[in-house]
Amino acid sequence: MVFNKLIKDIKNGQYLPIYFLQGEEPFFMDQISNLIQETVLDEGEKDFNQTILYGPDTTMDEILNVSKRYPMMAPFQVVIVKEAQHLNRTIEQLVQYLENIVPTTILVFCFKNKKLDKRKALGKGLNKMGFLIDCSLIKDYHLNDWVINLAKQKNIQIQPKASIMLTEFIGNDLSGIAAAVSKLEVLVDENRLISEDLVHKNIGFSKDYNVFELQNALAEKNILKANKIIYHFSKNKKNHPLPVTISSLYGFFTKLMKYHFFKGKLSDSEMSKKISVHTFFLKQYNVASNNYSKNKLARIFSYLREYDLKSKGLGNASVSDEELLREMVFKILH
Repeated sequence: MVFNKLIKDIKNGQYLPIYFLQGEEPFFMDQISNLIQETVLDEGEKDFNQTILYGPDTTMDEILNVSKRYPMMAPFQVVIVKEAQHLNRTIEQLVQYLENIVPTTILVFCFKNKKLDKRKALGKGLNKMGFLIDCSLIKDYHLNDWVINLAKQKNIQIQPKASIMLTEFIGNDLSGIAAAVSKLEVLVDENRLISEDLVHKNIGFSKDYNVFELQNALAEKNILKANKIIYHFSKNKKNHPLPVTISSLYGFFTKLMKYHFFKGKLSDSEMSKKISVHTFFLKQYNVASNNYSKNKLARIFSYLREYDLKSKGLGNASVSDEELLREMVFKILH
């Protein structure tokens, strides 16, 4: 993986003169820029040789002028431009610098949620030189492998179910997952193993009462279990806000609708990629597909939209979130 190699090279003191970090995943961008900011220079060297600039408050002229300086009593100077996407209109001026790069400057751009056009001079030049680094979102079906690899880097093993639970509960928030793994790292025993039980006890969600288990109960049409979870949610409103619950259920039923369309046409691995879930959960989707027809799913989407609006106060003057959730789940199950 390019990201892992970049991190390894930086830790080994092998630097690129320019890191143009672009894309939708801030975790990778922040990891690289923070590592450079924290490790390239000693504390005593940073005052005169490290400059942090922010896109909304600077110009390309200032960035280029600073980058052309030479370090003072240090091997390098570091220039980091955060929120560089705000310089989108003038960023092509960096082409001038590519023609005469200062080898003692490490220049970092954090170009969030945007990408350069590789057909234009800057994008083409940075890409050709190997300085253009895509920080793309990880596909949902690759998240589990990413978590396992993250744990491995920390010399920890993680049970497959524990890894899946983390990604299901936290989603594709890589910073959140990394923080959870770091927390669990402190708690593992001498076997250096993150177990399912360790995740349940320490990451702030109940083993039996969470959105994931509510999805399971609905998939299986387990009315008793669904009502128990709803009751728990009503007593822990802060941890289970209704709009978030509805959003999670919308995602689940959207994937279930996709499963319906491709059922019997794809292998498990192909289906996993198509609906963006780990193969471990395909059995759950198969059970749910037998319990909910396409027509029923169409009605469920209507219920979810209706109760999402009500949870935000539209068309609902006095009904509590608990009652709204109970009504919505009743309609889904019947």
